[in-house]
Amino acid sequence: MKTYKLYQVDAFTETRFGGNPCAVVMEADSLTSEEMQKIATEMNLSETAFVVKSDKADFGARYFTPHEEIPMAGHPTISTIFTLIQNGDIVFNENFRKLTLELKAGIFPIEIKRENGKILITMTQLAPKFLMKYEPEDICKTFSLKPQDLLDDYPIQSVSTGTPQLMIPLSNKGALKRIEINMSEFNRLKNNGDFFSVHLFALEGFTGEGDVYSRHFCAPPKVFEDPFTGSATGGMGAYLWHYKLMKKNEFIAEQGHFMGRPGIAEVELIGTPGNIEGIKVSGTAVPVFEATLQV
Repeated sequence: MKTYKLYQVDAFTETRFGGNPCAVVMEADSLTSEEMQKIATEMNLSETAFVVKSDKADFGARYFTPHEEIPMAGHPTISTIFTLIQNGDIVFNENFRKLTLELKAGIFPIEIKRENGKILITMTQLAPKFLMKYEPEDICKTFSLKPQDLLDDYPIQSVSTGTPQLMIPLSNKGALKRIEINMSEFNRLKNNGDFFSVHLFALEGFTGEGDVYSRHFCAPPKVFEDPFTGSATGGMGAYLWHYKLMKKNEFIAEQGHFMGRPGIAEVELIGTPGNIEGIKVSGTAVPVFEATLQV
């Protein structure tokens, strides 16, 4: 039996029990993929991160939901880098540092900045790919929405900055609260689609600080709502910039307030609306507990 350091971290928040929780397993190279999947199922969080060595980047990581491995995710990245700092693996004595993280989807630049007594971690997501488009009627059936709840004249489309997610722009924040999922329609949408999960958003913050508020749902067979989704926040930023719904290349994204786990991220678009080179998603994190995992 081997033992591993296990941390739980709340990402995209400065307040414990806010944002999105993530388990981080350190020095996980000796674990098999099957063992990683069993641990992620045991943790039963939206993702569990496993820190591994990389010969292409400063660090490597693999991310698992309770059901499968995924190529890239945002809040596990924030949680992983935060844990590496806390564990002393990343020496951070100054106010700014750059490094790289290897994930299944590729090599991701990471920036760490200390400001106002907090550590802000930034991941630069891949240049977006704009994928399949979907019919409004199917979306309304799936999420129990009315046609007027959708934002007129803008497509419902999958966008990938590492993980494909379906972007659904809504006309107002109230529509987000009225969402009710029709499981049979969700299954049909997923089976005929190209997305991993679904991101619905409105162009108004939950608080006065935010520019966009969103909700995120993982697709069948295991449907659940995610408190804060960093990868989808990047894809959403690309969508807003590409379709010129956001007039500035920097904005504040909010998510999770309806769940009692408010989260917030800073988003910066690199390039022009017609040529987006990357998306920076930044957030903070707080530790929740440290334990020993026996496998």
